[in-house]
Amino acid sequence: MSKRELGRSGIQVPLLTFGGNVFGWTVDQTASFNLLDALLDHKLNFIDTADVYSSWVEGNKGGESETIIGNWLKKTGKRDQIILATKVGKPMGEGKVGLSPRYIKEAVEASLKRLQTDYIDLYQSHDDDADTPLAETMAAFDALIKEGKVRAVGASNYSAPRLAEALKVSQENGLARYETLQPQYNLYDRKVYEEALEKVVTDNSLGVINFYGLAAGFLTGKYRTKADAGKSKRGESVIARCLNERGLKVLAGLDQVAEKHGAQPGQVALAWQIARPGITSPIVSATSLQQLNELAQAATLKLDDADIKTLNDASAW
Repeated sequence: MSKRELGRSGIQVPLLTFGGNVFGWTVDQTASFNLLDALLDHKLNFIDTADVYSSWVEGNKGGESETIIGNWLKKTGKRDQIILATKVGKPMGEGKVGLSPRYIKEAVEASLKRLQTDYIDLYQSHDDDADTPLAETMAAFDALIKEGKVRAVGASNYSAPRLAEALKVSQENGLARYETLQPQYNLYDRKVYEEALEKVVTDNSLGVINFYGLAAGFLTGKYRTKADAGKSKRGESVIARCLNERGLKVLAGLDQVAEKHGAQPGQVALAWQIARPGITSPIVSATSLQQLNELAQAATLKLDDADIKTLNDASAW
């Protein structure tokens, strides 16, 4: 498995990141353990989660994904084989939200406890916090790195101007900087990232671990008509957003390239992201071993220039 560096952090990761949002949501602990075992078999050892996963499920309060991963780490003793990323900043109830130094210190200890580890490889701001000065946030992250509790920090859901400002603040104050960005990016959702964020990323040599790599399943080709809405809990929302003239063009392009390579549309969609300069390791989730086995093949699928042009043309914004 080829590897790439997360920004300038020195941390090497595989070409695909596994999204741990499914743990404690659509996958119970037993199935999660099986998926984690299989990920190592595929040499896909980069796991991304967040403290807030999966608070949206009735009866959950957040921390379920981290807890499952921590239980697996305790059971297997394989912490040194995993690159572990989590996030802070989304609402966790009772005023637990944002990126103030006080809350970051509180939240990281809670995540470490749930994950049953003494360090996090990549600790990310889940949302921008306009109410806290960037210098204070970055100083808090810098302190965690110096304490050995975090190896590197990253940002998610930041606008291009705020990301650039955060990087400037870190440089001017001699603080640790964001080494990664986690934006929404895929063949269907290209504009926001490519319009402004991409330049900030490439100018500063940041790593990119984009989420919604398969556009909530649309790019697998499973949603082609309105009748397909019942194929998943999110089918109706995916169809409402993506099943339009442009979305159908994207699917047609994926079908064309997939047929040429004897691959699946979802594999091609991920391979296109992997091939794009600046993208480090797209995030993808699976709820079964079969899905995981299929998606893992995207890391070895090589697209040529003609394939890239076909997909770029089909998804042009």
